[in-house]
Amino acid sequence: MEANILTVCYLLASVSFILGLKMLSNPATARKGNLIAAAGMAIAIAGTIFLYTDEQGQPLHNYPWIFAALAIGAVAGTLAAKKVQMTAMPEMVSLFNGMGGACAALISIIEFGHLKGELTTGDITGTLIVICTGLIIGSVSFAGSVIAWGKLNGKIKDISFKGQHLFNIVLLLALVVLAVYLTMNFESINPLLFYIIFVGALVYGIFFVLPIGGADMPVVISLLNSFTGVAAACGGFLYHNKAMLTGGILVGAAGTLLTILMCKAMNRSLTNVLIGSFGASAKPGAASATSQGSYKEISVSDTAMLMAYAKKVMVVPGYGLAVAQAQHACHELEKILEEKGVEVKYAIHPVAGRMPGHMNVLLAEADVSYDKLLEMEQANEEFASTDVVLVLGANDVVNPAAKSDPASPIYGMPILDVELAKHCIVNKRSMKPGYAGIENDLFFRPKTSMLFGDAKKVLQELITEVKAI
Repeated sequence: MEANILTVCYLLASVSFILGLKMLSNPATARKGNLIAAAGMAIAIAGTIFLYTDEQGQPLHNYPWIFAALAIGAVAGTLAAKKVQMTAMPEMVSLFNGMGGACAALISIIEFGHLKGELTTGDITGTLIVICTGLIIGSVSFAGSVIAWGKLNGKIKDISFKGQHLFNIVLLLALVVLAVYLTMNFESINPLLFYIIFVGALVYGIFFVLPIGGADMPVVISLLNSFTGVAAACGGFLYHNKAMLTGGILVGAAGTLLTILMCKAMNRSLTNVLIGSFGASAKPGAASATSQGSYKEISVSDTAMLMAYAKKVMVVPGYGLAVAQAQHACHELEKILEEKGVEVKYAIHPVAGRMPGHMNVLLAEADVSYDKLLEMEQANEEFASTDVVLVLGANDVVNPAAKSDPASPIYGMPILDVELAKHCIVNKRSMKPGYAGIENDLFFRPKTSMLFGDAKKVLQELITEVKAI
């Protein structure tokens, strides 16, 4: 009876994961979808704790340890989620994803210990394959996510050396060969080999992410997320846990699809992202051949005048908006302009910010209507009929060099065609290049004006000026 109820719990959890993931694809239902998936996970955890029995009919034990771990994790996760700033959201996502990879690796370590410590009968080749797969992928995800976390918060710099890609390939092949050898010679193998594979996978995860440039971090985070999903699915195989298996497959598949879509948005292959190290080798301030010339500044009052008398205004948010925590001020400016009859929309580039969907999350926090958020293809169709484009902290995603300069590292990457508007106003703290370290040709175009200053301070001044008009 209990086994049947547990099966129903896992079924409910699996359905909630699928439904939640479906709802996450739409900003209007994303919050509800997240809650539904979380409820499903709670059902799966509760069912496992209170209803699971092993082959001998014995329930789980060590309840004090289980509930202590649940309490610690719940408190730590809740506090981290409540206190994190929007600018730190990407590194928190990366760190949490790494914890998932670490859990999958630990499951493999524990189950390998059980196999070596007990008398095993029958063919265990399949189990060993799953254990080794979960160990390698989980360890790579954990180590890589920690390095990504360090890169995103500025504690770790891009590091590469001559022949690093060859070193990575050789190390990965060595790990696979050792895993195959361990699987084929399990009975006579020294358990130390398993832990050598574990350490090697951690080293590979570190060197896998270290050389990848900052502009590619959204893609890397998405890829590591898919790794964690696959590693979790391996745990589902080991424990015959349908909910864990379904959740891992969904995360792995969603992460893989998102990675492919983001590479497409950058017009680059995944191989080029991982091996090309876009942004890692770019020297800060290195201008493209067409980026020579002077730029012109514009005052806050002149910007307010242009926007107040415009018919359509497009806002292009970037990481600078998140740094300044100016999303609420931006939404307030939007409402004031609409009161004056101005149509206001937002143009969202797929890789703007430091993680997938960073700008969508940022603006959703400020209660910006989802209908106003235009994806790149939609936005590019409307720029030609736009009077004023206000670029807030975005850089590489609006750089015309991607279309006009074959020598640029971002050549071929689809961008937001902000230069098609009648006026383009770029808000930045300075003329310093963006995260990719590439000079922006847009700043020197005839229709572009630079509005220097902190995004939040500038927007607050714009709000005051527009109200006075």
